[in-house]
Order: sequence, then C-alpha cells, then structure tokens
Amino acid sequence: MAEESFDGKAAIGFQKTTLMDYPGKVASIIFFPFCNMRCPWCHNGDLILGRNAAGAKALTPLDEALSSVAKRRKALGGVVLSGGEAALYPRLPELISFIKRQGLAVKLDTNGTTPDLLESILSSRETRPDYVAMDLKIAPARYAELLPKTDEGGHPLGSKIAGLVERSAAIVRASGVEHEFRSLRLPEPYFTEADVEALRPLAGGSVWNFRPLVRGKCLDPAWNQ
Repeated sequence: MAEESFDGKAAIGFQKTTLMDYPGKVASIIFFPFCNMRCPWCHNGDLILGRNAAGAKALTPLDEALSSVAKRRKALGGVVLSGGEAALYPRLPELISFIKRQGLAVKLDTNGTTPDLLESILSSRETRPDYVAMDLKIAPARYAELLPKTDEGGHPLGSKIAGLVERSAAIVRASGVEHEFRSLRLPEPYFTEADVEALRPLAGGSVWNFRPLVRGKCLDPAWNQ
C-alpha cells in the first residue's frame, strides 16, 4: 500500500531530533513562522517575522519535513508543533490527524490566544494533540502589552486577549489531555509576584513550569542586556 502523504507547502523551521521538548519522547520539532504576539524576550524573533527558525539556514517546505519524519518514525516517539504560533497554521487539524495516523504522538505548543481552535481540535479523537504546553506570560490584564503595534496605535485583540487566554487555559485544564503550563522567569520589576498570583488561577492544579530567560537572541535587543 502506498504511503500516505500530506501536501504541505508551508515554509517551516525543522529540527530532526530533540530529547528535550517532548517529555519522555524522542521527537522532531516543526516550527511554524509568524506569531500574533511580539514578546520582547522572544528568542525566535526571525521566525515570528517569517525569516528563519531555530538556527536553521533556511526555512524548509513542510512536506519535506514530514517526509523526514515518516522515514524516521520507528526511531521517533512524537512530533512537536511549535513556533512562532502553531495555532495560526490554517491546516493544523489536518496536520495533527496526519501525524497521528503515522503512529506518532503530537505535542502542541501554544500561546493560548486561539481558544476556539483549541476547543475544536481537543473535541475530536482524530485531531486531539496528545500533549499541550501553553505559555503563561504575564498577568492576563497586561497581555495587551505584548501585542504588535499598529499604525492606529491599538490592536484588534487588545481588549479581548486576557479573556482569550483565560478561556484557553480552562479548555486545556478540562481536556483530559496531558498538559503543562509554562512561564519564563522574567526579571523584576517587569515580572513580579503579582503576575504570578494573577496567573495562578489559569494553571489551577496543573503542572506549571518556570524556565530561565535565554538572553542573546531576544526580539528586542534591550532584553539581551
């Protein structure tokens, strides 16, 4: 029987092997370019602007990455869909379904700004990720600070983003899917105990990991100091 294929022409970043990004599994990572946020500490600045990814020399056609995954699937345990923001990829449900049919688990990394999509993919066995990692950045009331600036000065998500993130966190917690929340240990006084307390209800009783800030490749060079 001919092997199934996914005709994905999107340009993505691709890391063939990681032992760090999918807990307990050897995995490949697909990094989708572009993001609807502009966190100044982001270490994938080129990627969210669509130029490059994860130190790669060039973006890779998605179908080539998936071909590599298919050839190595006996050595892999899963595939991580990251970014940028993977939830912005318009064919994400189809892609998750395709990878799962290869006998591989799927981990989704997300910033939590697309609760309708999360609710949709988590409601179907065919499109449900096996693991979700959702970022908790700063206090929800401050999330508008992380949106890209527009010529008009505001942003369409400005007044809505806190509610979107809170709803996404609730969807992930209630999904029954293995998951974690994660935050960066950002410097004070930018990130304080007040931010932690404001984010605590979003994590609920779920695993909530804090990671160190990686300086040197931040989107805003001031954050490298």
